[in-house]
Amino acid sequence: MLACTASYPAPPEASNLRGIPVLRDALDVQVGLSDHTLGIGASVAAVALGATVIEKHLTLDRADGGVDADFSLDPGEFASLVRETKIAWQAMGEARIGPKEIEAEGLRFRRSLFVSRDVRAGEKVGPDNVRSVRPADGLPPDSFRDIEGREFRQDVPMGTPMSLDLL
Repeated sequence: MLACTASYPAPPEASNLRGIPVLRDALDVQVGLSDHTLGIGASVAAVALGATVIEKHLTLDRADGGVDADFSLDPGEFASLVRETKIAWQAMGEARIGPKEIEAEGLRFRRSLFVSRDVRAGEKVGPDNVRSVRPADGLPPDSFRDIEGREFRQDVPMGTPMSLDLL
């Protein structure tokens, strides 16, 4: 099924692309867009909203005229449409929040909590003995307020990543 605005050319604000996922979910079918807007923006947005097919008019040369020449793409624009909709499709990802596998290496360089000087068992956690530094081997920095004032169970050398088992 193709969503379409039967206006030539169609103004972008009449495209109602948010209807694409509604049609897809209501009818349990793949939905695309028959795009009569100028340029490629609406088509790229449609892909980002789940369109699996794009229909767009193509002309070899707008100067040749024709009833649809004004809103047709020339070969260079058509190549851009293919390239940019492919990027939009690849960028869609999945419906989940959180770090991606590709970020694993970079996440190692986030800050975390470390013991900043040698401490003795029984000392309380505070800003004088625990700091937020890199890499991300210890507790996250925002957990400091949860551990501040708790006692170390054992002697801990400076440079040890902070963990709950130390308390």
